[in-house]
Amino acid sequence: MMNSDHVESKTLENDIRYLSLLSKSFPSIASASTEIINLEAIMNLPKGTEHFLTDLHGEYEAFLHVLKNASGTVKRKVNEIFGNTLRESDKKNLCTLIYYPKEKLRLVKESEENIDEWYNITLNQLVKVCQSVSSKYTRSKVNKALPKDFSYIIQELLHETEADPNKYAYFNQIISTIISTGRADDFIIAMCNLIQRLAIDSLHIVGDIYDRGPGAHIIMDKLCDYHNVDIQWGNHDLLWMGAYAGNDCSMTNVVRISLRYGNLDTLEEGYGINLLPLATMAIETYNQENLDMYRPKIKGSQKRYSDHEIRVISQMHKAISVIQWKLEGNLIRRNPDYQMDDRLLLNSIDYEKGKIYIDGKNYPLRDKEFPTIDPVDPYRLTEAEAKVVKLLHNGFVNSEKLRKHVEFLLHKGSFYLARNNNLLYHASIPMDEDGRFRKVKIMDEEFSGKDLLDRIDTLVQVACRRSSEKDEEKDYAVDYMWYLWCGPDSPSFDKSKMATLERYLIEDKVTHAEKKGSYYTLRDNEEICNMILKEFGLPTEHSHIINGHVPVKIIKGENPVKANGKLLVIDGGFSKAYQPETGIAGYTLVFHSRGFQLVQHEPFESTQKAIEEGQDIISNTVLNEYNSRRLRVRDTDKGHELESQVVNLNNLLKAYRLGLVKEKS
Repeated sequence: MMNSDHVESKTLENDIRYLSLLSKSFPSIASASTEIINLEAIMNLPKGTEHFLTDLHGEYEAFLHVLKNASGTVKRKVNEIFGNTLRESDKKNLCTLIYYPKEKLRLVKESEENIDEWYNITLNQLVKVCQSVSSKYTRSKVNKALPKDFSYIIQELLHETEADPNKYAYFNQIISTIISTGRADDFIIAMCNLIQRLAIDSLHIVGDIYDRGPGAHIIMDKLCDYHNVDIQWGNHDLLWMGAYAGNDCSMTNVVRISLRYGNLDTLEEGYGINLLPLATMAIETYNQENLDMYRPKIKGSQKRYSDHEIRVISQMHKAISVIQWKLEGNLIRRNPDYQMDDRLLLNSIDYEKGKIYIDGKNYPLRDKEFPTIDPVDPYRLTEAEAKVVKLLHNGFVNSEKLRKHVEFLLHKGSFYLARNNNLLYHASIPMDEDGRFRKVKIMDEEFSGKDLLDRIDTLVQVACRRSSEKDEEKDYAVDYMWYLWCGPDSPSFDKSKMATLERYLIEDKVTHAEKKGSYYTLRDNEEICNMILKEFGLPTEHSHIINGHVPVKIIKGENPVKANGKLLVIDGGFSKAYQPETGIAGYTLVFHSRGFQLVQHEPFESTQKAIEEGQDIISNTVLNEYNSRRLRVRDTDKGHELESQVVNLNNLLKAYRLGLVKEKS
């Protein structure tokens, strides 16, 4: 019988090539042992806080505020640290300072009589908050986040305390010197930004950054600079990505939605898209009186338009809508596998009588004037329309800012993410009524469940990556970007139809109905959710599915928590356009070492109010799901990677001691 040392030696001999490579990084027993100690220590730190947001829809002010306050995480920290030792008004002012340090400092200096005393008190308070939020991280990770100008000083303050009698004078002298040298403002700003940075370890955006609100490009700029973020694409994101990829149907939808909500800043200022050719063509073509159905939805908009501007936007809105319906018809006809012939509605219009025939019934049209549509060939663009499309196309595919943002979405984004026992995707997994994953055909192959999302993920990459080579898959992928926006079996949409034309042209709301896919009913079933989790390789215990896409209408009694807490829908209406329907201003989710908190937000009034009056977003925690024990890094996906590294390092130690690998000097 072989002894255990002999068996162990044989096992290690099989891994000798890998261990030899590992020894280059850890050339001695001492270095390997030190790394094991380091990794074991990291795994025993509390799990970092994860922040989940979805359906931002260009509402950059509300987004930036939620990012700064970490969905109430900063406020909770301040309350934990100072409790009853500070008045509520003082805690509110401290929170506002942390969120908006430059702006709040300006207001304080205008009213504070003894600014040096205020500096002293405030710096001490900020050090305490920073010590708290940094306690989950290694010194190395905190040091990497420190601002260069104050790195050494902040390290000293974070790791010393005035409570230590031996360090009292040292600690306070640092604070006094910061003030006396005139660096207090800069130091406070640096500390506040560091607190924001350390309050959240990772940010998850579960889709729909774009459309409706005025500042999607501003949100994207912020995300590009964020320390740790991932994105699960929503159908509105895919629409913009499709426009950049050269899909003209996606492009016209992007322009139409921008005009519909009176939001031209993202197009013109954000991405440099020239709308003048469209405006010129629209003014020349659509000069009739009644454009009510194309009037922009500008209620609550930050921008104020004159009557003339609204008139021009309405004309542009009609022009791009007609172009869109034509282009979509052509795309559907060249892709019969989409099975979307029911959307070829321009064929169903009686242009003389002003009626449209749908599902066996005639409906009068709200708009009967279509000077650019040829009833014999309704999907043919006029020469003027074709010129507008060409110019817009060039604008989208050549926008340098849009290229940067789409490349970021490709690099940091995907259709889904499975992390730390949570499965994130924007909308759905297509399913049949009986609860089985629906088979969806893509390029003559059928895919379902996880395989479907993986295949689509590849198509998105193919469509958006710039290449001089043209091939069948590339052409198919570019067309498919539009299908992902509105196709019945698209995981990012999953409804029977997108009834855009019906909403514009038909009064009867029966025709506006968009029947949701079976997933939206089945997801209330815990067994179905468990089946989905298993499909993506996650355990059914202590796992969650996190969705956005369909706003939770609180005013109609809908609940964001489904399937006994197994699935959470965190789209509650970030977009101001949705808030009258939802009754709230969105949900966000926080997952920290002690459990989950689902936070419901009231509408955000303005950044100015937040700064001047300390008005935070009013938030209510609607779900507290606490763990039986505090989660450590060891319990996360990162922890599992570290555990694997520890196993390999322990094997390297054994190989050194058995002489299978030689230590290096």
